[in-house]
Amino acid sequence: MLKVALIRPEIPGNTGNVGRTCSAVGAELHLIGPLGFELSESRLRRAGLDYWKRLSPRVYESLDRFLAVLPEDAPLLAFSSEGEKTHWEASYREDSWLVFGGESGGLPAELRARWRDRLYRVPMVADTRSLNLSAAAAVVIYEAQRVLGGSSRRDNGPARS
Repeated sequence: MLKVALIRPEIPGNTGNVGRTCSAVGAELHLIGPLGFELSESRLRRAGLDYWKRLSPRVYESLDRFLAVLPEDAPLLAFSSEGEKTHWEASYREDSWLVFGGESGGLPAELRARWRDRLYRVPMVADTRSLNLSAAAAVVIYEAQRVLGGSSRRDNGPARS
């Protein structure tokens, strides 16, 4: 199962939307603090709707706690606008960790340096600063699903808006 990790997310609506996407494809959600909101915030629940209880995100109080439990050989793919390779070039696996940074700071510099060989970006036209966190995560999650042959869960038909 894919694992999606958000490091220091700040906006509850974005986190809720990423949670909804994870729920839609059967991926796990991992939230690494400090979070910029309370998990009980209504904006988070509204964005995640009824998916949040079913999702049961794993929450880590700090980056150090997360890194302590992350397996040394984890198939990790980190995403940053500074990545030299695009998300289309990533080698996705069923058990990949897709790691994203928070909205205002992105992936921390020490992780960009540490994971340089596993750093990818979502391509954008020149002079575009960045994509919204939930949009970037959705693009990457669904590309991983495409490469892996689709969702591991039964397809319930077209998405409803």
